[in-house]
Amino acid sequence: MRISEERVTHISHLVSEGIWKDDLVDFTSDERALKEIKRIIMGYLLVEDKADEAARMKITSLSKKIPEGSPEWDTLYRKYFEEELKKKNF
Repeated sequence: MRISEERVTHISHLVSEGIWKDDLVDFTSDERALKEIKRIIMGYLLVEDKADEAARMKITSLSKKIPEGSPEWDTLYRKYFEEELKKKNF
């Protein structure tokens, strides 16, 4: 995961406050709402990490060696990363 649990907790509080201020939802339990927001964020980050890993593996498995950071590598990475996210319905 690319961000710390503390940062995810902070983002969860910001999301919760934004939802509450915009009067989009009435929470029956602020604690439960924060836990659910955090669970959703952590789940997405996990899917993103797996998509990153899969994209990198696809690039390294190609017969032609492509140096990381090259324009060709970046293009392939974006393509494979997006494909992996689509497989997970993101």
